[in-house]
Amino acid sequence: MRPIVFLEHHGDELDPGALGVLGKAASIGSGEVAGVLAGKGLGALALEAGKFGVSKVYLADDEALVPPLPQPRIDLLESVVRSGGYDTVLFSTSVLAADVAAGLAVRLEAGLNWDLIDLSERDREPVGKRLALQDSVLVDVGWRSEHRIALFRRGVFDVATSDAREPEVEEINVALQEHSRQATIVGHTPREEEGPSIEDAEVIVTGGIGLGGAEHFALAEELAGLLGGVVGATRAAVYKGWYPSASQIGQTGKTVSPRLYIALGISGAVQHKVGMQNSKVIIAINKDAGAPIFEFSDLGVVGDVHTIVPKLVELLRQRSGS
Repeated sequence: MRPIVFLEHHGDELDPGALGVLGKAASIGSGEVAGVLAGKGLGALALEAGKFGVSKVYLADDEALVPPLPQPRIDLLESVVRSGGYDTVLFSTSVLAADVAAGLAVRLEAGLNWDLIDLSERDREPVGKRLALQDSVLVDVGWRSEHRIALFRRGVFDVATSDAREPEVEEINVALQEHSRQATIVGHTPREEEGPSIEDAEVIVTGGIGLGGAEHFALAEELAGLLGGVVGATRAAVYKGWYPSASQIGQTGKTVSPRLYIALGISGAVQHKVGMQNSKVIIAINKDAGAPIFEFSDLGVVGDVHTIVPKLVELLRQRSGS
């Protein structure tokens, strides 16, 4: 397997999802993995990628690649993959990455597996893992094509630095096809974030049906505020209209991997588990001692969240002096 990773970036920051995929690719096989970076004035980012395991970075420094449009990047990746002899192209899922991966699959006549949560190598061939049957079973998936494309769920791989040497950076020029220049972005209004996104948060406090109602999410908000975190919600709580869908964690929501995950009144169904099981420390509070979430929690508290959480909030306020 000769892997290459699409290094998506936002401004002057490499995308954490892409860095997680990069680190995973560098940990298997020969450990040699390349990356592709597209934009303008990104030399420093190309070198920074070396901290996360990349051996070689193809840097396309072109004003035409500054707008986050898929078609020019398809041209770029097709050229690099064919000229460099790469057989496996890896993406962290995003709107842009999904568009690029789909178009590239057509160009290369490549098989595409998506929503993967892991990758390994068997007999020098890549083997992906994904959940199936409503996330109740884990299955191996492969490719039958000469080129393979893989899209991974965001947050399934930790972002970790390595002691890798400074990567080789090769500046490349790619002739864009005429139709790739037809689309333009005429305006861009960044979304204002009140705090860290739920996917990047270090601390997440998530509420489930056990909270009993939308008004009781105030408990989760207060606790999250004291811990410097954000609030999440289970699918069932979102479907009941108790909390916004942007905060949904699980199979049909976001995949997160914070340092601390606190689950309030959550049973721990597999659909929720797959979205948060990579959290570093998981604390669960539930009055049902047989709740499945206790099976994969680091600390479990059996009791009523409406009794326990206010006492926890009080203790935290005392410690902070507020």
